[in-house]
Amino acid sequence: MSGTLGIAVIGTGRMGSDHVRRIGTTVGGARVVAVADPDGDRVKEVAAGLEGAGAYTDPGAAIAAPGVDAVLIASPGPAHEEAVLQALERRLPVLCEKPLTPDPEGALRIMEAERRLGRRLVQVGFMRRFDAEYERLKELLDAGVIGRPLFLHCRHRNASSPAFFTGDMLISDSVVHEVDAARWLLGQEVTAVTVLAPTPTSAAPQALGDPRFVLLETSGGAIVDVEIFVNCGFGYQVRCEAVGESGTARIGDGHAMVVESGGRWGGEVVQDYTTRFADAYDRQVRRWVAAAARGRVAGPDAWDGYAAAAVSRAGLAAARDGVRTEVRLVERPELYAAGRD
Repeated sequence: MSGTLGIAVIGTGRMGSDHVRRIGTTVGGARVVAVADPDGDRVKEVAAGLEGAGAYTDPGAAIAAPGVDAVLIASPGPAHEEAVLQALERRLPVLCEKPLTPDPEGALRIMEAERRLGRRLVQVGFMRRFDAEYERLKELLDAGVIGRPLFLHCRHRNASSPAFFTGDMLISDSVVHEVDAARWLLGQEVTAVTVLAPTPTSAAPQALGDPRFVLLETSGGAIVDVEIFVNCGFGYQVRCEAVGESGTARIGDGHAMVVESGGRWGGEVVQDYTTRFADAYDRQVRRWVAAAARGRVAGPDAWDGYAAAAVSRAGLAAARDGVRTEVRLVERPELYAAGRD
């Protein structure tokens, strides 16, 4: 296609609205031409700020709207599969926020739809792959600067969890980011999951079981540990340290500015992910738009969404049963072979 990419945004909650703003102010070569959300009043309010954009309560109607060349899905996870498949029926490129689907079976159905088309059109919104620090760590690991990776030590902390957050979401909505980042950084699949839990923090709802400690084993023999703590109280932190045979590398310290005054020194702790990863989200959508205009995928694909869902399933079982749980993956289809465009 040529000209401006017309995008339908499905879901106008916090993430969807942020993407609408991003496309209108930060990303060139695209405009939002349709928005969809079950909340009719909210979707009309969002559409009112977009010149010529249609407002829909049915995602399928937005996807089929005139001028739609690509689809960005930011609705709740259980609604993703249907919207992705509707977009694929029209051969439209898709950027779908994680999770691609809540379960691996749904992701397999999406992969089968792409197989029938003979091309990949789905990108999953694992934005850490577009973060400058993560990209530098990936380059360092690929270059062998610190030797063969032995460990990844990951920390994922939120100031507080929203009211709707559940114990399962600690794995499926939070640790899933570390799952994808580890697979990408190491170039290895996760083969087993173990979940440990200390006495829960008093700052979390009683049923949440926060924090947890997650151990991931990989196909290349590396170990990844993840501290997930979504009610730490002081801010948002994402850190990752790679330990190799001949060195280490750490990202996420976030000390952009240190203030010394009145006999004290210190700095700010970022309070949420939209601030910490603002640039990563911008870069993700910008690259997706450029790739979608050429009918290509520019980042994590449906296989990555499937693998993350399979690891999440194993993680949920490990948390429930208190035992090490193996990850079961189907054989990787040729369409998703490394390096294939």
